[in-house]
Amino acid sequence: MENVKIKSSNFVMQHAGKLRDYYRIGKMLGSGAFGEVRVCVHRESNNQRAVKVLRKSHMDEDEKRMFFNEINVLKDLDHPNILKMYEFFEDEKRYYIVTDICKGGELFDEIVKRGKFDEKDAGVLIKQVLSCINYCHVNHIVHRDLKPENILLETNKEFDQIKIIDFGTSLVVSDGQKLDEKLGTPYYIAPEVLAKSYGAKCDIWSIGVITFIILSGIPPFNGASD
Repeated sequence: MENVKIKSSNFVMQHAGKLRDYYRIGKMLGSGAFGEVRVCVHRESNNQRAVKVLRKSHMDEDEKRMFFNEINVLKDLDHPNILKMYEFFEDEKRYYIVTDICKGGELFDEIVKRGKFDEKDAGVLIKQVLSCINYCHVNHIVHRDLKPENILLETNKEFDQIKIIDFGTSLVVSDGQKLDEKLGTPYYIAPEVLAKSYGAKCDIWSIGVITFIILSGIPPFNGASD
């Protein structure tokens, strides 16, 4: 009998049915330009999860492409510090992605609240981020938009339980491949990205910037414009 490799993507599926047939929908956790994130409870297991609800009418073709890119990347990833995707749904007006739930907010908000981190907490946090991104790079995936807003915390604020999110701009790359698409978020973009010649190590630059910010409370590079 031929051996079949078990992958997380084998368990991620698009349902033809309606979201509410499988989940009870609860309170809103957050909202943005394209939609909102809500608590949901799986009817069969009673497990609490989150559902990202995106309005098709608010998304252009590039944004829809990023949405499906995120699904295709996430379904093959299985790491304790990457937000797990369970399944997704689609109806006439909306897309729905069901994921793990994180109620501790964004790392960005924690930085604003604290001002800066002590070295112990910073060390635990950055070790988990590096472990996660190393896993991505070993699997030939570059994130390309690492920033505190894309790192979620659990309610207990334990920094070894973070979840990295937003793989919409991530990309599958081969060893030594050079990328030329200029994207990301000011403050965190590597110079090589701006020069349109970069590889997976652009993520390491972004982690360096995050490390500087959480230890000092200020960005390492400032200026009057982006």
